Amino acid sequence: MADSDIVHMPWADAPPDFAIGLRPIAPEAWLEGGEAEPWRRKDPLLATHPEAVWAELPSSRPGQAEVLGLVRAAGVAVEPRDDLPPLIAAARAVPDDLCLMEKSGGEWRLTALSLSAGTFFTAAEVIGKSLAELHRPVPGFADRLLVRVVRIFDALPADTVLERRNWTVAATDALFAPDGAAVRARLAGIDPAAAGDALFVRVERQTLRRLPASGGLIFTIRIWRHSLAALRTEPARLAAFARAFRGASPAFAAYKRFETCAPLVEAFLRVSGE
Repeated sequence: MADSDIVHMPWADAPPDFAIGLRPIAPEAWLEGGEAEPWRRKDPLLATHPEAVWAELPSSRPGQAEVLGLVRAAGVAVEPRDDLPPLIAAARAVPDDLCLMEKSGGEWRLTALSLSAGTFFTAAEVIGKSLAELHRPVPGFADRLLVRVVRIFDALPADTVLERRNWTVAATDALFAPDGAAVRARLAGIDPAAAGDALFVRVERQTLRRLPASGGLIFTIRIWRHSLAALRTEPARLAAFARAFRGASPAFAAYKRFETCAPLVEAFLRVSGE
């Protein structure tokens, strides 16, 4: 079920190409909340799709415990679960996915993650990968952005929380969407007249903060999604989306696979006055 309110609109102010886009936020704004019992959604996924939603390296347990401590310090009530890895215990209490990054051999690597709402990837596919490996599919990341991101990771103060947001269009409102090919396959069955209700803007709100004791980093991902039809409630919001979709750089559009949904999006925009 799609979110009833449009909380974030990154297409309205983001550049038409790839950008780091990190900005500092108040530490108390680190976790947004808004889901009463995240464990009700996450526990069944862990039971039925364990390799898709959970992975860890053995060395990551101290960092995981530190993340759990930060979540509790943020005022989140965490059920004591000594039978679970600390990162899972923490993730059960928050809507966000939690990804632990630690430096090993001179490179930042993903050492543990609880991933209940991965956008077209699974935990098993990314565990242990470096920053460069994780972002290899992103056009120009290695040439233009990698060095800058590493500097940010290395220098981030313990009292600073950074936030960024990105977006795409998907033929599903499901939070759990690990298979991009399966989602894209739905496009062929969508009537252009129904595109507004069948296509969804999928927004990722990401945060980054330092683990003060170990020096690792916790990267959070919160997914928000809403139908294209919901954009009609505010003409300025709809116009901003139209500009962002049509004005996306060729590399950005190719990475997001916009060509697969463009006819349906354009049909929606035309009947909506854009």
